[in-house]
Amino acid sequence: MDKYDVIWIGTGQATGTVVPRLVQAGKTVAIAEGGPFGGSCVNYGCTPTKTIVASSRAAHMARRGADFGVITGEITVDFAKVMERQNKMRSGTSSGMENWLRDMDNVTVYAGFATFAGPHSVRVGDEMIEGETIVINAGGRPRIASIDGIDNVDWLDNARLLDLPELPQQLVIVGGSYIGLEFAQAYCRLGSEVTILEGSSQLMFREDVDIATAAREILEGEGITVHLNAGLKKLAQSAPQQIDVFFEQDGETQRVRGTHLLLAVGRIPNSDRLNLEEAGVEVNERGYILVNDVMQTNVPHIFAVGDINGEGAFTHTSVNDGEIFWDYFNGSEDRILSDRIPTYALFIDPPLGRVGMTERKARASGRNVLMATRPMKNILRAREKDETAGLAKILVDADTEAFLGAAVLGVGGDEVVNMFTPFMYTNQSYKLFRKAVLTHPTVAELMPWILDDLRPLV
Repeated sequence: MDKYDVIWIGTGQATGTVVPRLVQAGKTVAIAEGGPFGGSCVNYGCTPTKTIVASSRAAHMARRGADFGVITGEITVDFAKVMERQNKMRSGTSSGMENWLRDMDNVTVYAGFATFAGPHSVRVGDEMIEGETIVINAGGRPRIASIDGIDNVDWLDNARLLDLPELPQQLVIVGGSYIGLEFAQAYCRLGSEVTILEGSSQLMFREDVDIATAAREILEGEGITVHLNAGLKKLAQSAPQQIDVFFEQDGETQRVRGTHLLLAVGRIPNSDRLNLEEAGVEVNERGYILVNDVMQTNVPHIFAVGDINGEGAFTHTSVNDGEIFWDYFNGSEDRILSDRIPTYALFIDPPLGRVGMTERKARASGRNVLMATRPMKNILRAREKDETAGLAKILVDADTEAFLGAAVLGVGGDEVVNMFTPFMYTNQSYKLFRKAVLTHPTVAELMPWILDDLRPLV
């Protein structure tokens, strides 16, 4: 049995930042990967979807040419070219990562899915390997909704949608959160007729009502049909490309018909595929591997990073998980999980960037909270670009003067929100932030000025 200092299971986004450090530290590393290298982000998430979003925005802005005095002819979309572009992007990134890891000194790549055979032993195909330290970076997969008739229809998840050779004529999306909304807007702009079915009373259930309402107005303004409080009842395949989705709304059963159906109802961890009981690794009731502040499981030499631990479902949190592990492995606890401030973006157009608390959580915290908001239409740079949808919201603790959170739904929101994140780690007063002199004309320059409108929550 071959023995290694570290066995690394899966190649999610923490892999590329940690494995080179392990090698530089003189460690021998075995990497087990049974799928495409790079995990969800590279193959089914960020890389391909944001590439498609870029193509869809190009189509959208081309249609808006006349708004800026630019006259164009008829705008058409070459869907095959769009898909070729995203496939080239993701396959190149994935294969590049694989080749890079295979060429790395003291790294051995095992092409297969890993399962535990004991606390220190892992089986990959017909081979058994042993590791002093084991890091689980095996990610998650789309959750399959329990809906009557699902086994009889040709439904899609986010991975299969990316492999379609043709543009869906009518795309029905079940799920009104991040994955569903990004695909909804992108495919609408590319030419699909899109309908969203969401079971709750608002889109993006984690967000504040005003943010969710503004996002819904943006999507509906582009022609997307949104049904809220839509309880799914049944699916039926009435023709090869004709799917009927029956749902209950306001006590009445309704039907929407599409040529394609995307189920975007969340994700589940791949922990059930690892034979964790052989290693004694514990999971919670949702299947996520339990970790402490340094990504350590209940088995001290086994760690879990990325989506599989339930502590974040984003590339940047996965990378940070890896850095937390590395610090601990290297004899330091400079970074710990409980210090992490949640931050993320939703890449509809305009995007939503968010950090820290929502207004709802701030209210529930019992703190003395100040809040300021400003519609994007009142920000000059947004008006110059004629992209005035959305709003910015800032939350402050009146007693400590520290930022509690910020949300920017609007042009550049995914970038602008990042100015708050590092400042929040300093725990400095918002009054210091207010003194900053920022470049004009930008959206970011207005963030300090919005603080002049801080008022107590009522």
